Amino acid sequence: MDYETIRLDIDNGLALMTLNRPEKMNALNTQMRAEMAHAVRHADEVARVLAITGEGRAFCTGQDLGDRASAGEVDLERTLRDEYEPVLRAITGAGIPVIAAVNGPAAGAGANLALAADVVIASQSAYFLQAFSRIGLIPDAGGTYTMPRAMGLAKAMGAALFAEKISADEASAMGLIWESVPDDDFDSHWRARARQLAEGPTLSYKSIKRLMRASLGNSFDDQIALEARMQGQCGRSRDFREGVMAFLEKRAPKFEGR
Repeated sequence: MDYETIRLDIDNGLALMTLNRPEKMNALNTQMRAEMAHAVRHADEVARVLAITGEGRAFCTGQDLGDRASAGEVDLERTLRDEYEPVLRAITGAGIPVIAAVNGPAAGAGANLALAADVVIASQSAYFLQAFSRIGLIPDAGGTYTMPRAMGLAKAMGAALFAEKISADEASAMGLIWESVPDDDFDSHWRARARQLAEGPTLSYKSIKRLMRASLGNSFDDQIALEARMQGQCGRSRDFREGVMAFLEKRAPKFEGR
C-alpha cells in the first residue's frame, strides 16, 4: 500500500509509523485512519516492535474537523465503527509491543489513540487533552475504557468533563502513561526503548500483553489458569532456553523472538 498521510519505516525488527500531516497537526481523516490500520497490521507481520509518533510539533490533535465539514453531515457512529475501531483493534490486538512516542499535543481521538498503545512515552512539553465536551461530544476512540482503568474514575471523570490539558509530567504521575522525558532526550530515549523491545523475547511480550489486558475482565482463578497455560508456552520457546543459557553463562541473551 502506498501511504500518503503516514510513513512506515522498518529497520531490523523495529517498525516506525509516523503520522505525517504536520500542516494539520496530524489530525485524522478517513484516508489516514485506513492507512494506519493497514500499517499496524503489516508491522505486526514483519516487525518485533511498533513505535508510533507524529511529524512536526504535534503527535495527533484528533479528528480533522475541516474534513468532516467538507463531507457535510457525518454519521459519527459509523465513523467510529468503520474507521476508528479497525485502527484501535489493530493496535491493541497486535502480537508485538506498541509504543506511542508522544512528541507533542495529543488531543481528542489523538490522545486516545496514544493511550491504546502498550507503552506511552511522552516528551515533557507534550500534553493530553480530552477535548470532546468542548464541542458537545463524549470521549471516544476507546477513551472511556482506557482512562478510568489507567488513572482512576475520579481523574478520568474530571478530564472528560472539564476538558483541561494534562501535562506529560502529570500524566506520568497519575499512571496514565509510562514516562515523561525531557524534550532534549526524548527522541534518543524512546528509540532506545523501542530497540530494547525489538531485540527482546517477542513471544514473552505477546503473552504479557494478552495477560495484562485479559486481567481487566478475568476472575483471579481465570487469570492464574491463563498464566499457567501461557507460561507453559513460553517455557517451550527457544528464547526461554537462550535466556537461561545466557544467565548461566553470564552473558547478554540473543533472543530470536521465537
